[in-house]
Amino acid sequence: MRPIAMKLLVSIASVVAAFAFNVAHAETAKVTKPDLAAGANKYGQVCVACHAADGNSMVPVNPKLAQQHPEYLVKQLQEFKSGKRANAVMAGFAAMLSDDDMRNISYWLATQKGKPGAATEKELVSLGERIYRGGIAERNVPACAGCHSPNGAGIPAQFPRLSGQHAEYTATQLRGFRSGERGNNAVMMGVASRMNDKEIAAVSDYIAGLR
Repeated sequence: MRPIAMKLLVSIASVVAAFAFNVAHAETAKVTKPDLAAGANKYGQVCVACHAADGNSMVPVNPKLAQQHPEYLVKQLQEFKSGKRANAVMAGFAAMLSDDDMRNISYWLATQKGKPGAATEKELVSLGERIYRGGIAERNVPACAGCHSPNGAGIPAQFPRLSGQHAEYTATQLRGFRSGERGNNAVMMGVASRMNDKEIAAVSDYIAGLR
């Protein structure tokens, strides 16, 4: 076969391969696209009792999930199911969910509007603001705003939304990171290990009022 013909065949083969890849990728994307209606339905069956109809839990020990980044929620559900994030209650609920269920629920929750909260500890709010915006330099505690943004909106697919979250829930998670009870984030375990109870309470209360 002549060199020109060979080059032509190789070029055609490359085009065909690229086309096949794009078609396959499009089909995969079509299959994995979240089904929001299914997510709302499954949420109503499994999650609503603890997290409220729109994801804005009114119970301080149960987190608000509305408007949370879906990638973060999927990761947490997967880790509850695998045991990487230890929580006996959530392990049971997550065990009932398939990967598609987790994705559908998480993306549906992302469409729900988060309701604002409020700081309630006046004597701690200034300390909480200092920690959130400036960290604790002498103990190498970074500013929370650096990862979770100045208004607590977080960074999609990387760092969760915090604004308006119940102070009690946030404080419980920080203490869990500090003790190692919650061991699914090495960075947060390191940060919390350098904070005392007063600092955790202060920053958690401040976060509740962010908007």
